[in-house]
Amino acid sequence: MTNENWYSINHPDGVISPSLLVYPDRIQHNIDLMISMTGDANRLRPHVKTYKNANIINMQMERGIRKFKCATIAEAELLGDCNTVDVLLAMQPVGANAQRFIELIKKYPNTKFSTLIDNSKTLTILSEMAASNNIRIPLWIDINNGMNRTGIIPDNDALELYSQLHENKYLIAEGLHVYDGHLRNSDPVIREQECNTAFEAVIYLKKSIEEKNIPSPKIVAGGSPTFPFHCKRQDVDASPGTTLLWDSGYGNQFPEMDFLPAAVLFTRIVSKPTTGILCFDLGHKSVAPEMPFPRIEFIDLKHSKQISQSEEHLVVEYDDLTIPEVGDPHYAIPRHICPTVAKYDTLTVIKDNTIIDYWPVTARTQKSTI
Repeated sequence: MTNENWYSINHPDGVISPSLLVYPDRIQHNIDLMISMTGDANRLRPHVKTYKNANIINMQMERGIRKFKCATIAEAELLGDCNTVDVLLAMQPVGANAQRFIELIKKYPNTKFSTLIDNSKTLTILSEMAASNNIRIPLWIDINNGMNRTGIIPDNDALELYSQLHENKYLIAEGLHVYDGHLRNSDPVIREQECNTAFEAVIYLKKSIEEKNIPSPKIVAGGSPTFPFHCKRQDVDASPGTTLLWDSGYGNQFPEMDFLPAAVLFTRIVSKPTTGILCFDLGHKSVAPEMPFPRIEFIDLKHSKQISQSEEHLVVEYDDLTIPEVGDPHYAIPRHICPTVAKYDTLTVIKDNTIIDYWPVTARTQKSTI
């Protein structure tokens, strides 16, 4: 962990560029830190969308993590293949995906699969599908506590929806799912205050459910930015995701969080078209392009400015013309790791500056077998 050149490969000549490198020692640090922050692996439900890989799932299971969250049926199927105990599909299944979810339950009888709803129409559809397949489906009510992306506002309508869920003989009321990804203030004191304020309505809804003599709902809450706060709540499962690999976006925005970047882009200079300009083989197809520049943070190339990007190319202004040459390898941390991983078939595994393995990004596709 103290090696200044922890990211580099000793013999990079045969390495394809661009590649995405991962470092299991650093991943293990991040897993152990997540557990130490909660104090109990049983109160973690990490999101697999960041890495979509069985090896990293297994590393967590070896540390006692048994519950996971995912966003796609392919990710859920990967978790089933890993024999995980409890999987929450945190995307309300609609259309063909509802039937795929039923097939998922049938294929992996030893894994408990649950999913989200935020309206009575979806509740009715899933209830009818459960009845026709002679199963019961565990469901969570997806709560909108300010992000305004999905979910139902935690008011009387949410209480009524949860009551309907509880009373339905083909469904199982699991609890409340609360994702507050809109809370990203870089000041941890302000971010915690905003997190606690937004969570007050969830606590009130939970009490209202209990007052109706309905079993107390479980709660899954937060992502990576609010993980330090939700992990303190004894009756809440925290669900970070980016914490496993980390990235420069969260690393720069939340410097007080001690997670380590564990994924690095390996790239090469492919051209020096004019004075002060370098071009890298790191286009839209190789790194998440939805963020404004900079989309990566070079580890070994300081004083650079990213000025344009296309499908295959990243163009950078650089003020030291004596060092870089065409073909030179360089290393960078992506600003947003989750969609960057999805651009690669494999992760190149590095230990002690040496390639030791290649891990497949199994769930990067829309469909596996289901």
